[in-house]
Amino acid sequence: MYEFNYHRPASLDEAKQILSGNDEAKLLGGGMTLLPTMKMRLAQPSDLIDLSAIASLSGIEAAGETITIGAMTTHAQVAASAEVGSRIAALAALASGIGDAQVRNRGTIGGSVANSDPAADYPAAVLGLNATVVTDEREIAADDFFTGMFETALGPQEILTAIRFPLPKRAGYAKFPNPASRYAVAGVMVAETDNGVRVAVTGAGANAYRIGEMESALSANFSASALDGLTVDASELNGDLHASPEYRAHLVVIMAKRAVVAAGG
Repeated sequence: MYEFNYHRPASLDEAKQILSGNDEAKLLGGGMTLLPTMKMRLAQPSDLIDLSAIASLSGIEAAGETITIGAMTTHAQVAASAEVGSRIAALAALASGIGDAQVRNRGTIGGSVANSDPAADYPAAVLGLNATVVTDEREIAADDFFTGMFETALGPQEILTAIRFPLPKRAGYAKFPNPASRYAVAGVMVAETDNGVRVAVTGAGANAYRIGEMESALSANFSASALDGLTVDASELNGDLHASPEYRAHLVVIMAKRAVVAAGG
């Protein structure tokens, strides 16, 4: 690990001041990705800005037809939340399947979403549930947020503060996990919302994405059988030692059907 300056600001304004004008500084959430990367000397930030002391960035608030989750809220807190479990059970189930107990108790929803790992679970939830990403500067629609592998619409000086999820009519999530890391080899969130059905995939491509053909089929008939005969183009999917692009394409269909069943379809 290279030498760096450590900061633990007590407020968002203080964090913003440290971050401002410092292109080599990095924000630290739970550290589940950044710290191992630094240990392997694959990252060399000049300053590390730990957000854990900023109370306003943690917590879960249910109001009206939405649930807002603070960026520093851990996966374990989301999984155990009565508000999330009773209103968006699929989101609580997704959080409970991330990594292991140690990861769930340290990793944060904001850190996961901001990192945009192509195999992370939360991007599928953000996109599938049509969430809004809230920052210290603006609000970003889910469809505009994930722009590529480890890339998002966040600006270099922008801090993700919360994610606001509208309540779906029903939703389900299913993934085929890597047996060691529990990352998604392929994962699918299916949600029936006020604006139609959304199907979001993680683990298969360069970043989370939607499948319009599945959305149309499920809008007409919200059942697993509606996806019979549908195939996924493997030409732009990931291939590695865990799964070929063709196998991932097959898994996406299977996980989509399981997600529909989990949603009650």
